[in-house]
Amino acid sequence: MRILVLNSGSSSIKYKLFDMTDRSILASGHVERIGEETSALNHQARTAKGDLAETSKTGRVADHREGMKWIVEALSATKTAEDEDGLAGIGHRVVHGGEDFTQPTLIDHEVLDVIRQNVPLAPLHNPANLIGIEVALEAVPDLPQVAVFDTAFHQSIPPRAFHYAIPHELYAQHRVRRYGFHGTSHQYVAGQAAAFLERPLESLNLITLHLGNGASVAAVEKGRCVDTSMGMTPLEGLIMGTRCGDIDPAVHFYLLREAGLSPDDLESILNKESGLKGLSGTNDMREVLEKAESGDDRAQLAIDMYCYRVKKYIGAYLAALGSVDALVFTAGIGERAASIRASCCRGLPGLGIVLDPAKNRANAQPPFEIQATGSAVRILVISTDEELQIAEQTLELIQNRKEPRDV
Repeated sequence: MRILVLNSGSSSIKYKLFDMTDRSILASGHVERIGEETSALNHQARTAKGDLAETSKTGRVADHREGMKWIVEALSATKTAEDEDGLAGIGHRVVHGGEDFTQPTLIDHEVLDVIRQNVPLAPLHNPANLIGIEVALEAVPDLPQVAVFDTAFHQSIPPRAFHYAIPHELYAQHRVRRYGFHGTSHQYVAGQAAAFLERPLESLNLITLHLGNGASVAAVEKGRCVDTSMGMTPLEGLIMGTRCGDIDPAVHFYLLREAGLSPDDLESILNKESGLKGLSGTNDMREVLEKAESGDDRAQLAIDMYCYRVKKYIGAYLAALGSVDALVFTAGIGERAASIRASCCRGLPGLGIVLDPAKNRANAQPPFEIQATGSAVRILVISTDEELQIAEQTLELIQNRKEPRDV
C-alpha cells in the first residue's frame, strides 16, 4: 500500500512516496521556483532492482497546477505510483489548523472552507497548502486525501499555557493565542523516544527539541503536549536561523517610531533578517560554528545566545512537567551539531541533566543516547521524519475511515 505525502509551499512543492508495508521511500523530490522564469524538478526513485534513479527537469512552471503535473509525470515515468495495490491516499501538510483541527482530517469541502478561514493566521503558508490540496483533488478526485496540521499536536495545551495576557476580546474575536508549530515532528520523535526507551508513551514525560533553521521546544506529558515555545506564529520562542524568537513587544513600537520602519519592513526584519543571520551574518549553524572557531566574536555570541535560550526553555519545561524522563534532540542542528548539544546541556546537573562528552562526540547513527552514567534524565538524539509521520497518520485515518475533527 502506497501513500504520497505533499508539502506545498509558496513557491515549491515537496513530495515523498512511501511503501507502507515496510515504510520505505519509493520516490521523493521537489519542484522549486514556481512562478519564476526558470523552475526545476528534482526527482529520485527506486527502480525494480532497488537502485536509485535520479532525474531532473528545468523550464517554466507557471503555477502549482503545472508543478503537480510535473510531479505526476515523474512518478508515472518511473512507475513508482503503480503496483497491485495502487496508491491508497495522499497526505497533505497544512501549517495552521487554528483551534478547529486537533487531529489529521479527511478532506472534504467543509474542511477546505475551514482551512481557508484560517488563512489570516498563516497568510504565507495556508494559501499555498490549499493550492496543493485543490490541485491534488482535481488530479485524483476519487482518492482519499488527508490534511495533517502542524498545530494539531499542540491543541492539548491547557488555557493557562496558550492564552496571552491581553484583553479577552482579542482572543474571542480575533483568535489571538499561542498555537505552536512543528507538531508533526514533536509527535513523531516523542513516539520514537518511547520505542527507544521501550516504554509506553503514555508513561513518559519528555522535552523534545526541534533544532533546525526553524526551532521549537515542546513539553510532552504522558504523550500529550502541554506547552511549546512557538506562539500565534512561528516567530516566538527560540532563536532560529532568521527569526528573532522571544523579544520585548515594545521593541516593535520603538523601531517603528525611531527607525522609521514600516510594519511590513519590521515584519520582514524579524522573520527573515534576525536570529543567527542577524547576529552573525549567516543563518547556517555550520557556518556560524566555523566562523566562531576562527575567532569571530559575533558568531560566538550567536552560539552563546542560541544555547542559552534553549537552556532556559529546558528549565522552564522541567518545572512545568515536574519531572522529565528524557530530553530529545532532533532536526538538522539537534541531530548533527554535537557542540550545540553540549552547550545546551552544560551546567544542568542540578536539574538531573548530565551529558557524556564522549558519547556526544561519537557521531553515531540516530537513535542513540548521550547522557552520562548517573544522569537522572536520559538524553536522546533521534532523527525526525515529518513526512513519514504524515504518511502514518494518513494511512491510519484512511483505514479507519473516520473524521476525528472538531469544526
